[in-house]
Amino acid sequence: MKKPKTFEEGLQRLQDLLAQMQDEQTTLDQSVKLYAEAAQLIQYCNETLNSAKLQIQEIDSSLAAPAGPEA
Repeated sequence: MKKPKTFEEGLQRLQDLLAQMQDEQTTLDQSVKLYAEAAQLIQYCNETLNSAKLQIQEIDSSLAAPAGPEA
């Protein structure tokens, strides 16, 4: 699997894989390969979301931090 460049690209690929897996013409062997790729994409998307969540938490913490002593 080629690593997606963005979260949105990964999500789009997951939707494409789902459509292929739902196609009646897709064989069991193909479905297993598609599933393996989907599992890797899900892991990538989860890691990307967790990274974004940490960044947001850091931003929120810095905004909530009390300012230094005022003169």
